[in-house]
Amino acid sequence: MNTFNLPARSIVYVQDVYCGWCWGFAERMVEFEAANKHRIPFTAVSGGLFVGDRAAPMSRYPYISESNERIAQMTGATFGAAYKALAEEGTTVMDSLDAATAVAVLRDQDPERAIHWIHELQQAFYLNGCSLSDQKVCLEIAAANGLDVEAVRRHLTDGSGKEQALADFALARALGVQSYPTLLFVDGRKVTQLPAVGTPLATLNQTLDSLLA
Repeated sequence: MNTFNLPARSIVYVQDVYCGWCWGFAERMVEFEAANKHRIPFTAVSGGLFVGDRAAPMSRYPYISESNERIAQMTGATFGAAYKALAEEGTTVMDSLDAATAVAVLRDQDPERAIHWIHELQQAFYLNGCSLSDQKVCLEIAAANGLDVEAVRRHLTDGSGKEQALADFALARALGVQSYPTLLFVDGRKVTQLPAVGTPLATLNQTLDSLLA
């Protein structure tokens, strides 16, 4: 895999695919990128929400269903029937390292579509009820998007994808991120946090206007 480096000036979306609030922000993030990608590069970095002892079956987190109701009310995000069944059954382990590995491997294939890969993985989980520890999910996304499936398979299994995922976690910490989603404007060594969940697109655009002025 290629070493991932942030563009010198960019919008950096720090997220975790297993973060419900990131799913709530997903559509707005897609809109924000579509409105501004001609002006500045966008990329995505994984933060690592459910790692170590926190990588556990969904049943360990009974607050998830109540939190999802708040997310849906605030953002209009849809949680699919397959996902709800997965959460109710409760044995699926949310392992953010596996999810971040999938992000890293897809991003390596096409870095300019980093936000797209996040959204594809989120849909697989929150709509279709797929575990992101199942490598088949990432491989199917790669195939559907015309990527090099064998390269994706290799990086999922040879440790290079996991190594980059851990580097993402370290980068998120270096950027000072402590919660997800966090949206940043990075300009060299200067890092400015933008508003995220619940923010109208017009407000995001205006904030970016002032930063680019």
